Amino acid sequence: MQRIVILNPKGGSGKTTVATNLAAWLAAADTEPALMDLDPQGSATRWLRKRSAESAPIYGIAAFEKAASVTRSWQLRVPPGCQAVVVDTPAAIHSRHFPEVTRGAHAVLVPVMPSDIDIHATAKCISDLLLVAKIRRSEGRLGIIANRVRSNTKVSQRLTRFLDSLDIPLVATLRDSQNYVRSAESGEGLVEMPRWQVWPDLAEWEKLLSWLAGRRRDGLPRQLAVSAPATKLIC
Repeated sequence: MQRIVILNPKGGSGKTTVATNLAAWLAAADTEPALMDLDPQGSATRWLRKRSAESAPIYGIAAFEKAASVTRSWQLRVPPGCQAVVVDTPAAIHSRHFPEVTRGAHAVLVPVMPSDIDIHATAKCISDLLLVAKIRRSEGRLGIIANRVRSNTKVSQRLTRFLDSLDIPLVATLRDSQNYVRSAESGEGLVEMPRWQVWPDLAEWEKLLSWLAGRRRDGLPRQLAVSAPATKLIC
């Protein structure tokens, strides 16, 4: 089972946007994914509750909740048959918790916004992942997602220079698009929305899924590296 962790202690970096849309894409590819919500705000869990009954199933794990009636291991269980679990981590997570959160992860994705504050915070996050969580660059598990990028702006150029200096792959550059607002409001992933509406954004998601397919160890389907199923893109 593939475990994909979305992590950046900086609030507002786009972790839930990445986690929910990634889970929707995996569901569209019939991988029966689970979406684990560690964030006390519960945004990913609310997104799941908005999903239509006709949508491809995503198993939700509200890991931020404390249930006295069951054990923690039972609460965090992933059902048999799930081929991937996407973990949405909270903001302000301390670096001492990085080893626990990233343990067993096949991929750790770090979204970063194009602002000086976010760039500075992400630099520390990457440093802590390397030094505290002991994730080595040579393992190829660590990837960066540039989020809400507007092309040809000074801040996007600064972000590009920063990312070039990290020697860590930039696996996707997501546009500053209203499609993500619609996705959050509807409980749909971009892959499930009308193609005429989302086509400018799909290419970067295909890049991300292609990178993840290269990280797979036990079953993330190869078709993820190509495109979403055509039936999910018909308007």
